[in-house]
Amino acid sequence: MLRLFLTAIFLLLFFIISIPLYLIEYIIGRFNHRAMVASSQAIVVAAFHVVLFISGVKRTVIGRENVPKNEAVLYIANHRSYFDVPVAYSSIPTLTGFMAKKEIAKIPFVSYWMRFLQCLFLDRDDIKQGLKTILKGIEQVKAGYSVFISPEGTRSQGTEMLPFKEGSFKIAEKTGCAIIPVAILNTDELFENHSPSIHAAHVIIEYGKPIYPKDLSKEQMKFLGSHVQGIIREMLVKNTPML
Repeated sequence: MLRLFLTAIFLLLFFIISIPLYLIEYIIGRFNHRAMVASSQAIVVAAFHVVLFISGVKRTVIGRENVPKNEAVLYIANHRSYFDVPVAYSSIPTLTGFMAKKEIAKIPFVSYWMRFLQCLFLDRDDIKQGLKTILKGIEQVKAGYSVFISPEGTRSQGTEMLPFKEGSFKIAEKTGCAIIPVAILNTDELFENHSPSIHAAHVIIEYGKPIYPKDLSKEQMKFLGSHVQGIIREMLVKNTPML
């Protein structure tokens, strides 16, 4: 419980510090939007590094060199834990907005930073609103900001992933951007497997080689979700002996 207590204290302090930072980021954004996104991401990443340190995370990052440096991409990842976002964001090499469920937009402290970071809020119960969010994601990639999606839609329980929702891939299909498969391993050992305590654990995140829609066959495009999920599954199996 000590790690949970220390994490809560740090988040409270970060909330207090964030109040003037919101104003600074807003002012930066009035003059240079991309600079605002970059500085906001640097601040949030620094905070996540502290959270991971307090939580006792030993992190192994594989394949960052696979991510194209000069273009926006669509990250597709499995989802096992609340810690997936801190682990991914603290290692991601591009300016990136995460797609999250709309309920998070109601949390002021969190949602303010997410909006600075170009994050998207998805209404999973309203198809029309969900489509609008995907269209925003398409425009975001065209503007040079990557998007990170967990197509299972929610955290999976057990070792097997939930089916990937095909709509998550429309951003890549419509823009032609690279899909980066992301395999996140053992984050549930930090919290979910011991809730409400936080336990130290070794986590592994691997960024796979880019997949460009134009290079895929018609069959692969027809079942794009299953194709990418299979690649992520292979990475998870490969990396499990490293734990």
